[in-house]
Amino acid sequence: MKKLFLIVILTALGCNSAELVDNWKNPDIVIFNANKVLLVGMTHKEDARVEFETKLKKEFDDRGIEAMRSIDLFDVDFTRSARTEKELDKVESQLLEKDFDAILITKIIGTESRESFRKTAADLYNYHGGFKEDYRQHQDVYYDSDYYEKYTVYHAETSLYCLCEGKDRSLIWRGNIDILDPEDMNKTIDDYVKLVVMAMEEQDLIFRKKKKDEVSGL
Repeated sequence: MKKLFLIVILTALGCNSAELVDNWKNPDIVIFNANKVLLVGMTHKEDARVEFETKLKKEFDDRGIEAMRSIDLFDVDFTRSARTEKELDKVESQLLEKDFDAILITKIIGTESRESFRKTAADLYNYHGGFKEDYRQHQDVYYDSDYYEKYTVYHAETSLYCLCEGKDRSLIWRGNIDILDPEDMNKTIDDYVKLVVMAMEEQDLIFRKKKKDEVSGL
């Protein structure tokens, strides 16, 4: 079932800069609703953080779910140095006092350098010539430094936590997402946000997919 779910998500998104690699949902949770969610994008790049949290908040706003960006809640000094467990406990208590019941946090957990052939798969599979043509067509692998194209993959993780009075701050859902060679920051953020929303909809977490009659009005 999980493999089918991943195929559906990737097919729907097509060729985008973000890919859902895996996701996990708390088996004790069937449906999770939230009334007020804190959105946290952990990155040292302030412009990327603002853009990400803003676009993610819009998805919540469009669905009538209250959400707040961490940039509007945490002061500048808060993210400039490491915080102790005691300090974070205080933050959680303050969030509860302000009626937050969930936290959606996104962070980069690693990077990886990869290489790909400059030749397309179509070129490889459609070739029907002989040895000489084959050798001549691909001999630049020996001397062309651009034959292999290097690109960076960022491994990201988005986690949804319950922030409920009298209960543990338990993990509800986690999605592992690869960001592929993010040259266009705006497109990458759009793709990532779209992917997170679709994944959460599929799992009945905060977001709900619209039924056919809701879309058509019938």
